[in-house]
Amino acid sequence: MTDLDIAEVAHRAGVPASTLRFYEEKGLIASTGRRGLRRQYDSGVLERLALIALGRTAGFSLDEIAQMFAPDGRPRIDRRVLSAKAEELDQRIHELTALRDSLRHAVACPAPSHLECPTFRGLIDAAASGGVVAPGRRPPERR
Repeated sequence: MTDLDIAEVAHRAGVPASTLRFYEEKGLIASTGRRGLRRQYDSGVLERLALIALGRTAGFSLDEIAQMFAPDGRPRIDRRVLSAKAEELDQRIHELTALRDSLRHAVACPAPSHLECPTFRGLIDAAASGGVVAPGRRPPERR
């Protein structure tokens, strides 16, 4: 296995070098050393970066992703954590589907204005009560 220069890893992984340095700082990846001033990485870092990207796409935080690796760097993914994330995604898909359908209805609604459309009003009411949450944000705590 040959070491890869930080620029090559960044290019092949499709992330900026600054992301690689940040991931290294967070302990998600490790360089094997330096050649001059440039970090070098084992070629296995590309698979690890792919796993990190997959985790990020699924909505895991970097801290959650870090817990998915054993101290030796090998993946150690708890299936219960994956199942819980799948349930979260199902819920989010359900919410986004309802939101999409409401927006499509508002486009075709014969009401004189969006605010007079009962479906659109329901969407506004849901947003006001915290029922519609932007991706990546958590709903407000209910008391």
